Order: sequence, then structure tokens, then C-alpha cells
Amino acid sequence: MIIISKYLVPKNYIGISIYPFIFLKNKSLKQNNIIINHEKIHLKQQSELLWVFFFIWYFSEFLFKLMKYKNWQIAYKNISFEKEAYKNESNINYLKNRKLYSFLNYL
Repeated sequence: MIIISKYLVPKNYIGISIYPFIFLKNKSLKQNNIIINHEKIHLKQQSELLWVFFFIWYFSEFLFKLMKYKNWQIAYKNISFEKEAYKNESNINYLKNRKLYSFLNYL
């Protein structure tokens, strides 16, 4: 389910996934297949890690990368979950062929 809310999406982001929802900054983004696919990849990652473990891992990895790179944006882009989603967001068929725990390939 896709929900439009400029208030739930953090500043400087256009979408966020919290299983089973995709929150988008504005209605026009619903038509953007790349953004929707990116967020669907995150939904799949979250379901694999039983939601709560995804967020524990996500924020732990982010903090580690932030200490390493000392830059918010570089740390964010180097989180394994984000690397997988960004690399495959243009491949609309990616989720059909994706193997379990594929994000591990991006550590």
C-alpha cells in the first residue's frame, strides 16, 4: 500500500518504506516506477529480517558508516540495504529473480 504524506517522510528524502507501507513525499511520485521499485526492494529486505531486525541492522550499519566516513550522505549511500536498492531500482524485474538475503552481497 502506498501512502502520500509530506509529514512522515524525512526532510531531504522522497520516500520511506515501513513494512507493509510505502510513504511518499507527494502524489506525483506514485507514477515513478524506479522510486516505487526502490522502496519495494526495501520492503522485501524488511520482510526477510522480520522488520525489527532490519531497522536494528540498518541503523547500526548507518552509525558505523557515519563514524567511518564522517559524512551523512556518504554513510547513507554505503548502507548495504541502500546499495542493493539503488543498484537494482531500475530493474523492474529484480524482485522476481532476487535471492534471499541478497543485501549481504553489498556489505
